[in-house]
Amino acid sequence: MNIPSNLRYTKEHEWIRVEGEVAYVGITDYAQSELGEIVFVDINTEGETLAQNEVFGSVEAVKTVSDLNMPVEGEVLEINESINDKPELVNNDPYGEGWMIKIRVVSAAELDTLMDAEAYKEFIG
Repeated sequence: MNIPSNLRYTKEHEWIRVEGEVAYVGITDYAQSELGEIVFVDINTEGETLAQNEVFGSVEAVKTVSDLNMPVEGEVLEINESINDKPELVNNDPYGEGWMIKIRVVSAAELDTLMDAEAYKEFIG
């Protein structure tokens, strides 16, 4: 299981990578493996500011649909258009080309409430 040490993680299996003023958000390798083949990603919150844990979209796999939750409060700046045409990027490269949204973090203090890689490893067992 790939769990990069430079990311923070939620109990709902989202990750966040902060790069200066913006942050990238997606689902973890564990989440995509549990969901199975992802066939559709539905995100229409661009331009909205959402609270921590608020739903920013959903991901549809062959057998289930799962909500996507904000790891921290932030403004959705951009949606990864590549995953509209190629949702399999989320399965194949969840931490790279399979990112879902780019946000402006509103409350950096909320990052401290998230798990680091070691804590996430323990969480998923």
